[in-house]
Formats: sequence, C-alpha cells, structure tokens
Amino acid sequence: MNADDEQLLHGQVYGHDHPHPGPLPHQRYAVLVGGPLDGPLLDITGWRPEETGDGAALMTGLGRWPGGQVLYDPLPDAPRPAAGPGVVCRFPYVGDTP
Repeated sequence: MNADDEQLLHGQVYGHDHPHPGPLPHQRYAVLVGGPLDGPLLDITGWRPEETGDGAALMTGLGRWPGGQVLYDPLPDAPRPAAGPGVVCRFPYVGDTP
C-alpha cells in the first residue's frame, strides 16, 4: 500500500465503494486504528454492546495473507475519538488471520 492508498482509506466507511460520502449523522461508527486498514470507519449501527465488545474480523487484500482477515478489538475505556459525526469508539488493530 502506498501513500495514495492510505489517503483513500481515511474518512471512508469500510465496505462501501469509493467515493462514498463518508459518515452519516444517524449511524454509529468505530474508527479503525493501526494495521492495514488504519483510518476507515466501521459501521456498527445496530450492534449490541456485547457485539461491539467482541471487535471485528474484516476481509481485506491488504493484510498479511491475501484474502485473509484483519482483526480489530475495541478499547472500551478510551475517550471518544474526534473522527467525525457518529464515531463512538476506536477499534485498534491486533493482528491478521488467513
């Protein structure tokens, strides 16, 4: 991934095609921090608290294994990030899985 790829990820919502209008005010998001998906938002609207606490395994071709998943877990005690409307938590990168 190069600098242009990284710039495309910031402000985007994971799973939405580019260009996407970015976060919507009536949705809830986690910002992905670190790893190959550093910067995008993950739409967690409708997730129950226990689902949010489990984090996410996200498909990407940018991880250690092509076609694998990257793992992001929440930081429940972290302050709310200033990353835009609807952002309620951070999911830091914890690793990759095939």
